[in-house]
Amino acid sequence: MSTPVLSARSLATLLGDWRSAAPANEALADRVRLLVLDGRIPAGTRLPADRELAERLSVSRTTIAAAYARLRDRELVHSLRGSGSVVRPHGGTGIAPAATGAGVVDFSKAAPPALPWLPEIAREAVDELPAHLEGPGFDGIGLPRLRTALADRYTARGLPTNGDQIMVTLGAQHAIALLSRTLLARGDRALIEAPTYPHAYEALRLAGARLATVPTAAEDDDGFGRLDEGLALEQAVQQSNPALAYVMPDFQNPTGRTLDEEARARLTAAAARQGTVLIADETTAELNIDRPGGVPAPLAASGPAVLVGSVGKTVWGGVRVGWIRADVPLIRRLAQARPPGDLGTPILEQLMVARLLERYDEVLELRRAQLRASRDRLEAALAAAFPEWRVPHVHGGIATWIDLGAAVSSQLVLAARTRGVVVAAGPRFGIDGAFERRLRLPISATPDEIDAGVLALRDAWEALPGLPALEPELLGSVV
Repeated sequence: MSTPVLSARSLATLLGDWRSAAPANEALADRVRLLVLDGRIPAGTRLPADRELAERLSVSRTTIAAAYARLRDRELVHSLRGSGSVVRPHGGTGIAPAATGAGVVDFSKAAPPALPWLPEIAREAVDELPAHLEGPGFDGIGLPRLRTALADRYTARGLPTNGDQIMVTLGAQHAIALLSRTLLARGDRALIEAPTYPHAYEALRLAGARLATVPTAAEDDDGFGRLDEGLALEQAVQQSNPALAYVMPDFQNPTGRTLDEEARARLTAAAARQGTVLIADETTAELNIDRPGGVPAPLAASGPAVLVGSVGKTVWGGVRVGWIRADVPLIRRLAQARPPGDLGTPILEQLMVARLLERYDEVLELRRAQLRASRDRLEAALAAAFPEWRVPHVHGGIATWIDLGAAVSSQLVLAARTRGVVVAAGPRFGIDGAFERRLRLPISATPDEIDAGVLALRDAWEALPGLPALEPELLGSVV
């Protein structure tokens, strides 16, 4: 298998505004290090040659060579004569080797802890399992009982649905990947929000899509407050004419915003006119804490849309069960396309989710209470520690999208890692190195994690050189 090569142009896009008050070679090495640690540059990837990257970034070859030397010293890359600099295997996991274990606060994952009664549910599911052991155990579409329960939940939310319109998957990410490779041909255009859930755009790219973006307003964000998202989405669909569009209409990750009824109607109407398949990720849709007026009905109630959901954010990320809600012909098409990737969702986990759906309102009530307490504690801690940051007041979902007031997100993330806090930098949620002024923090952490994490972030923030970051043109002569 050939070694994947990252072009200088692609790396420059990922780097975004990488310069800082530090020497250029140090700033460049730090930014590449972050790209490796959070998985944006996978293990085994060959980095651009010194001369090619120097020309693209308008710096000297000495700067590139020094940056690569720093990466070698940190054992993030290895260099062989004739082979260039290649990312080492341990660097592409998304977690730094030193950033795991006791005492580390992981703010990079916006996910709640497991339900307290999950062991009880698991035991009940095991008791049911013998009734399903006579068959082969391969289930590529889902147990009828679970599909019916999911359909009934959509119906109760205002979208009449039957079990034939449901496919059970291995979580929402699997659903997005399956839809992408089934619906897209290489070179097709796909529309995504910016910022967005990073593994969604990765799935679209793996399917060969050319990505177009539409801006997303952060919850309670004055900087974006006048953005007419309905108009922006409508125009983006019309102008890019995508084969597929991926959106999170409710408590979007990472911004926390929810599309209003008018925006939903404009989006679905535009997609129908253009023949665009609209995929709505509802993973966070029912995590409403206190949104005024509640949450609108599923997007498919406003017009044609494929819905994706899971229990990863409501039950536990370790229960890998998700689903797709679509018209019957598409469900059949997905069932035919699925076997090369997997042979079905485990029966035991489906039985667990079927039981959980019987008390799902209780599940959601618990989650909302937990998220409300965590959100309030996080907002209070951030207000005390970072009066210079702008922290939106989110009404639901799993995260808040913070405006740092300076383009230093990647620098802050690296500094935080050395202090035992793992957090995702703003550019992780874009496709072009944007969002250096932003930081996503989960509203699902425990009180102890919040207190320790915010304290460490403050220490990291105070250690950053020269806030706010210097403009790139002021650093042009730095080597």
